[in-house]
Amino acid sequence: MTDVGTAPNAPEPTGLTPTPNDCPLPRRRSDFATFTEAVDYAAQSAKGLNFHDMRGQLERVYTYSEMRDDALAMARRLRASGVEKEDRVALIAETCAEFAALFCGVIYAGAWPVPLPLPTGFGGKEGYIDQLAVQLSSSDPKMLVYPAEIAEMGAAAAERQGCEGIDWDSLAQRDDPEFEMSEPDPDDICYLQYSSGSTRFPTGVAVTHRALLDNLAGHAISMKIGENDRGVSWLPWYHDMGLVGCFLSLVANQVSVDYLKTEHFARRPLAWLDLISRNKGNSLSYSPTFGYDICARRISSQSHVADRFDLSRWRLAGNGADMIRPDVMQNFVNAFSDAGFKASAFTPSYGLAEATLAVTVMPPGEGIRVELVEEERLSGTRGDLSRPARYRAIVNCGKPVPGMKVEIRGENGDVRGDHQIGKVWCQGTSVMHSYFRDEAATEECLIDGWLDTGDMGYLADGYLFIVGRAKDMIIINGKNHWPQDIEWAVEQLPGFNHGDIAAFAVEKEDGEEAPAVLVHCRVIDPEERAKLHETIRDKVRSITGMNCVVELVPPRTLPRTSSGKLSRAKAKKLYLSGEIQPFEILEAA
Repeated sequence: MTDVGTAPNAPEPTGLTPTPNDCPLPRRRSDFATFTEAVDYAAQSAKGLNFHDMRGQLERVYTYSEMRDDALAMARRLRASGVEKEDRVALIAETCAEFAALFCGVIYAGAWPVPLPLPTGFGGKEGYIDQLAVQLSSSDPKMLVYPAEIAEMGAAAAERQGCEGIDWDSLAQRDDPEFEMSEPDPDDICYLQYSSGSTRFPTGVAVTHRALLDNLAGHAISMKIGENDRGVSWLPWYHDMGLVGCFLSLVANQVSVDYLKTEHFARRPLAWLDLISRNKGNSLSYSPTFGYDICARRISSQSHVADRFDLSRWRLAGNGADMIRPDVMQNFVNAFSDAGFKASAFTPSYGLAEATLAVTVMPPGEGIRVELVEEERLSGTRGDLSRPARYRAIVNCGKPVPGMKVEIRGENGDVRGDHQIGKVWCQGTSVMHSYFRDEAATEECLIDGWLDTGDMGYLADGYLFIVGRAKDMIIINGKNHWPQDIEWAVEQLPGFNHGDIAAFAVEKEDGEEAPAVLVHCRVIDPEERAKLHETIRDKVRSITGMNCVVELVPPRTLPRTSSGKLSRAKAKKLYLSGEIQPFEILEAA
């Protein structure tokens, strides 16, 4: 890009001037009673949202003041259209000014916004309509609002649900008569967030204003958000990390932000780093592990990264939303250290939609810290002590954010001590109100104010280490195997990328369980494919100590959750139902 190095406050080639990093309005770290109060305060600043095209060129400057004006107008239109207090309004979450105004407008109107995903390249038109229909049935909205570009699919989903469907351009043309807006109560529901869906899909997490503001304040304090900080994000707004961490938090903490659309990042991931390079302030930017992986892979070892990028002011490079892999993070450091990137900028964290977002955050500047843990401890068995011990690197995910408590509990509910692995439980103001209209699911994971996260980990000196999801665990002959271990082992073979492998347990004909591994295969020659099949079998056998089912499947076959993570549960379901068809493998001569 020719504009690398341009200061954020200088006019871009488009003639637009981005919103500033700082302004005279004193910063408040989300110390508001409601989100509408936070928007009202942010609107007094000169800061705001800055939307960029695929090449990173600025195409829309949207101050918080303008966003508030548009949101209030949208609130009036919604009320005039029959939307009442506590109604749900489903919104297709495109990264744009229209969605930002609508989301805030629904809240001003006293209703609950429900952000839902855009269509992806998987599943086709009917698959997307089916997905929307399921989420609409769960949230029971009064209205579905969508971009005009997907009007046909949006209208079809709305018709199936029996609610009004309208594109936001048409909604913006409706009259906006005045009505008396009432200030929400802090304990009112603010929005519904659909969690990523590996195990509980579709369950709408009901988040109150109080819970939201508490979490926004907690992670702002943990991250020490302050002077000259500026957000940069490509994360989707229907996922909790993108919506809460990279939109709502920046409003409530009065931080200007530069956005790329998620689909543009997927096509040109290095545009993300270009945006960070142009920021002469301190960049705050989060990504799951795969985002760092993609960027490191796109850069040739022969590239002079310092000629294109300046990552020296990337203050907080957040890691979250999936298992954090230290090998991938090291590859990123190796690829971009010459451009000024510091490993200490990495900020591992742990969170989930049921806790609004953040549960733990690594203190800024401490970087990625790992502990090597014997596999026998992870599996819950002593193993064969005559064999050399094998270790797995477990990443430190930081300390609880202010107001959050974390405990590790055993199967009987006993609280465990340091370095004892168990289920992760958390308690705090920002823990969800409930699953919307799902009392059984709520009671299953919320007990006496404590949230069962469904994840496994341990504490050490006040820091949390996550080892995996309890429900993903593969238990063979009484020994626990983390699917991540099997998947990572196969990824070490040449030609595989993160997300190419799904591991889970299947029942054999004799009733016993065995590990199964589905692997994206790009090899065409049948003989080479058979050799690859055997190589993978040997690799998994070396990890599990037993034979496993290995299936080579076409690329882009393995399903993902709405947040882009591999869905092992859905992969298993599709495989067992025959919807995932593996390649035939030649028998050895």
